[in-house]
Amino acid sequence: MVKLTKIYTRGGDKGETSLVDGSRLKKHDIRIEAYGTVDEANATIGLIRQALETGESAEAADAMLMRIQNDLFDLGADLATPGDDFTPSEMVLRIIEAQVERLEREIDAMNEGLKPLTSFILPGGTPAASFAHLARTVVRRAERLTVAAAEEMPINPAAIRYLNRLSDHLFVLGRVLNGNGHNDILWVPGAHR
Repeated sequence: MVKLTKIYTRGGDKGETSLVDGSRLKKHDIRIEAYGTVDEANATIGLIRQALETGESAEAADAMLMRIQNDLFDLGADLATPGDDFTPSEMVLRIIEAQVERLEREIDAMNEGLKPLTSFILPGGTPAASFAHLARTVVRRAERLTVAAAEEMPINPAAIRYLNRLSDHLFVLGRVLNGNGHNDILWVPGAHR
């Protein structure tokens, strides 16, 4: 259990922040950019949850999104933990394959009820679907930054896979939240030439 009694520490006043092991990095370090963007993605997922309408499908979506928000805190902790041992423990949070596989199962289950795509989709539709598309783009940015970080330092490969699947998950969820794809806004190539 995390216990926070003081919110500000003044430790970052000189442009640095601490990692889990106590080491310090500049706030613009690629590792910090990566987990900061994961935090931003988490906040956008909160917007989806607030925009959900009532009903059984909304409850199911909310339960998935709540699990994902918790996973993203784990993922942030994973990225904030230097080293090349990606084995989770009681003291070290790491993303594991089971979390990636859960996303895959949820994607497959949601995709079963969707009509096939006939074009690319423009972000929009219901407020919840629009926020899902926004969250998807933030997750893609988090993934790009995490991949860039992995070129410079050891990064848990499962964390990268999780972000990759999560963007797919949010895309499919956006379609679900648009009436199972019936209210998707389709791209019409060259329509306004």
